[in-house]
Amino acid sequence: MEKRNSFSSSLGFVLAAAGSAVGLGNIWRFPYLAAKDGGGLFLVVYLVLALTFGFTMMVSEIAIGRKTKQSALTAYGTLHKKSKWIGIFACIVPFMILPYYCIIGGWVLKYCITFMTGNGLAAAEDGYFTGFITSYAQPIIFDVIFLLAVAVVIYQGVNKGIESFSKILMPILLVMVIGIAIFSLTIKENEGRSGLDGLKVYVIPSLAGMGVKEVFITVLDAMGQLFYSISVAMGIMITYGSYFRDDSNLLKSVNQIEFFDTLVAFLAGVMIIPAVFVFLGEEGMRSSGPGLMFIALPKVFSQMGFMGNIIGAVFFIMVLFAALTSAMSVLEAVVASLIDAFGWSRKKAVIIETAIALVIGIIICLGYNLLYFEFTLPNGSVAQILDIMDYISNQIFMPVVAIGTCILVGWIVKPESVIEEATKNGETFGRKGLFIVMIKYIAPVMLFALLLGSLGIL
Repeated sequence: MEKRNSFSSSLGFVLAAAGSAVGLGNIWRFPYLAAKDGGGLFLVVYLVLALTFGFTMMVSEIAIGRKTKQSALTAYGTLHKKSKWIGIFACIVPFMILPYYCIIGGWVLKYCITFMTGNGLAAAEDGYFTGFITSYAQPIIFDVIFLLAVAVVIYQGVNKGIESFSKILMPILLVMVIGIAIFSLTIKENEGRSGLDGLKVYVIPSLAGMGVKEVFITVLDAMGQLFYSISVAMGIMITYGSYFRDDSNLLKSVNQIEFFDTLVAFLAGVMIIPAVFVFLGEEGMRSSGPGLMFIALPKVFSQMGFMGNIIGAVFFIMVLFAALTSAMSVLEAVVASLIDAFGWSRKKAVIIETAIALVIGIIICLGYNLLYFEFTLPNGSVAQILDIMDYISNQIFMPVVAIGTCILVGWIVKPESVIEEATKNGETFGRKGLFIVMIKYIAPVMLFALLLGSLGIL
């Protein structure tokens, strides 16, 4: 078995973990959920959950990883023999996510090239996105390019690959996010609307038309978004935790990751929502939904004149960087599990997993044309192959893994096992009482409600 590497510094770990957390979930999913769920109300709920539920899950997973020096597939069984099943589920999640995440990364790459070559107006035309994803060759080609780029980084290992790449991309990504956010706020009025008006819609809580059911849905949406945002319940934080040095401050690093991730998620909303509000109005903003990034935003950029292509290119380059750092962590979670469980070399694990992801990815791409069919999910949404895989991995398996983790840490090995690991260098656990209550009681109940909601029972 290969000698286990570790991040060379706490900064390297924080940037890599933040790179995993800051992905398509922040930049694409967060803004459209915020727009749908009352703007500021969603922000407040999300922030509260990030500081409580998110903190609890992230500390638990990183501590499990550092304590066992194992990736998800074997870490749970090392901690407690009867918990191996959690590790299996936690490994299946990134295995399922990687193929379709790389496909979406390929879509981002396509749009990146479109805007960089000055063809932003074409991307704004009705049917452009649908025409692209339903074509046979292009989606597969872009999927292959994106997947191979990710595989090359992971092939280099923890220090030369993940850490080095994250140290370059994450600062650039943050500068781009801040720059576009500022630009979005300065957009001139269109039909009496301005970027600052859109910001108010985004940050000021609105309870108009919000009953108990709508508030409950907002809470579930915010909690579901946390899974996307902080990379828990998919083996990633356990894997990265296993590379985290014993003499580093775990709690301080978690706080930094939490801050960085929440900041980027908030700024993503500042980038997108005011601009969409100005050009499409409040109704257009709230109804953009999942098509916000690939359908609504190109229309917004097309109305910016000459600057539209430039801002569009910068935006999709930034999204591409975020997608790459997240995809790296997803692939690493699977590769590390194969290395730990079967004693494979990194080279063998990367090549085999990349080949499998490529085959599955091609099948998913064909799900928009040759293999197209429609299936109604338990939550009522109509889906095809990509949506089905996303639903199973994110809305079923991830809550199950998180519930298993809560039961394991809260009731079997006890919260003290995580607390001891997190404070092994004499650190102060500032939210210890909150952590114990969350991991034992509140988080499992919330997660069970989320699972029932995903199954269409609530």
